Amino acid sequence: MQDTDEALSGHDTSQAVMMEEACLCLDEHDAVIGTSSKLDTHLGDGIRHRAFSVLIYDSKGRLLVQQRSSEKITFPAVWANSCCSHPLDIDGENGDPIEGVKEAARRKLDQELGIPRSVTDNWVFNHIGRFEYKCRWDEEWVEHEIDHVMIVKADCEVDFNRNEIQAIDWLDNAGLKGMMARQGRWKSQLIAPWFEAIVEHFLNGGDADIDAVINDACTDIIRCGELSVAHPSDSAANVLAALGQHRDIVENVIQDNLGKIQQARLRGAMSHLFTGGGKRLRAIMPRMVGDAVGNGHEGHYTLGACIEIIHNFTLVHDDIMDQDPIRRGLDAVHIAYDDATAINAGDAMLALGFEMLADSEHIEDSQLRHVVSTIGEMVRRVAEGQQEDFEFEDRDSVSEDEYIAMIAGKTSAMFETCAETGAILAGADADTVANMARWGLNLGLCFQIMDDYIDMVSDTETLGKPAGSDIVQGKRTLIAIHALESGAELPTFRKLFGTETDPDSELETAVAELKANGSIQYALDRAMDHHAIAHDCLDSLEQTPAVDLLRDMTDFQLVRIN
Repeated sequence: MQDTDEALSGHDTSQAVMMEEACLCLDEHDAVIGTSSKLDTHLGDGIRHRAFSVLIYDSKGRLLVQQRSSEKITFPAVWANSCCSHPLDIDGENGDPIEGVKEAARRKLDQELGIPRSVTDNWVFNHIGRFEYKCRWDEEWVEHEIDHVMIVKADCEVDFNRNEIQAIDWLDNAGLKGMMARQGRWKSQLIAPWFEAIVEHFLNGGDADIDAVINDACTDIIRCGELSVAHPSDSAANVLAALGQHRDIVENVIQDNLGKIQQARLRGAMSHLFTGGGKRLRAIMPRMVGDAVGNGHEGHYTLGACIEIIHNFTLVHDDIMDQDPIRRGLDAVHIAYDDATAINAGDAMLALGFEMLADSEHIEDSQLRHVVSTIGEMVRRVAEGQQEDFEFEDRDSVSEDEYIAMIAGKTSAMFETCAETGAILAGADADTVANMARWGLNLGLCFQIMDDYIDMVSDTETLGKPAGSDIVQGKRTLIAIHALESGAELPTFRKLFGTETDPDSELETAVAELKANGSIQYALDRAMDHHAIAHDCLDSLEQTPAVDLLRDMTDFQLVRIN
């Protein structure tokens, strides 16, 4: 077995410290036969130990569920029941088994969910049974528990500890069954195997009458044997496969229309960025939305190609304004050609996009005005967002609301427009069009905030630049705004912010300060908020394979590296 330092290397400090806690080791009958550290009970082959699971139901009959923090050493980012942990070898928890797990539950409900003892001391913890299971997370970590299950019926306020939990939700029976069936927004989520066992063996798959469950508690230990983590479908692979299915078609539409340009140098400048490849996410999104709301057709490829060309127009002009020399691994257009040609190429790309729409045989005249108006608004909002971004650089402070408004224009407006116009061309009703626009907006917000987050947490090799380079560039990201407004000292971050210096060893210290301050976690939380809203929008659609692809695209924002 590897030593403690090696096993905990690279893990969150707070989580690593808790690995020193003494768990109660058991025989097969739930009798204590010794104690061992949390580390030793979970590492390698593991040791059978006592655990508890609390199910909190509110007065509406909804169950509180939590998503474990991505900082957890075992089963990170997994959705589970309201609270689950271990009684320890301490007074009050190492005596009578049932009273011990109740006392441990009160301790952890305070520590994890912010529900104080002054509240939980008055709760009735209904012990409904025990089950034994073993489940391996990976080659290093394993769970082997006899788990005591308790139900609490109570309304409560939750202020969860983000080092332990990264999201919560309240689910009625239909929602719980949907989760267990991996339907809707649960399609790509990891669900704790012990929670699945609880729902199966104690809650009748989610259909149980809770009062009946409490009154008919099980006295035997249910033996569940070896469980496994049911890994969801690979969202990234599904999205990339879908993009691959449509990419050649929309690429041909783009190239055919760029071929209309007779002036050779201008055509070369307009085509330059397209030679760098790319996933063509924006170009294909309108067709995917059209399929999801019921009527995807050839006009969606023209629409997508139009938006992609206009998107590249904004990139050409952005690179001139920022004097960025590289784009997609190529020389920027103003470097490959010259500033004047690049400006002219961008202007022509904008005009070409609208010309394509007007000339399309697959876009009805009755739809054209709405589509053109929406895309025109998008271009205006992108320009406004870009201008705001410029002006942020010279301001002493930028608020979170101002930042969100800026990226809603500069980044999210294009996603919003892809979704909205895709629904329009599919002949969707006004409510569906508005719903899909809301989906696209929140998809784009998640996309941009995840860029902020990824810059801080990814390694240099993956990013192609030092992690945390946004700091020295002085970017007013959500992370920086949270840090600057927090009032915390953050000496290294404040020293490096906006210095435009070559990154050095201090940059790692600055990132660590932002992590300890909660600024990096705050950005991830906000991204998850927009991610949840986007899934809520998809919940209102008829659930089809095409809608599942939009869910994969929504989840793709959380795993992609730009």
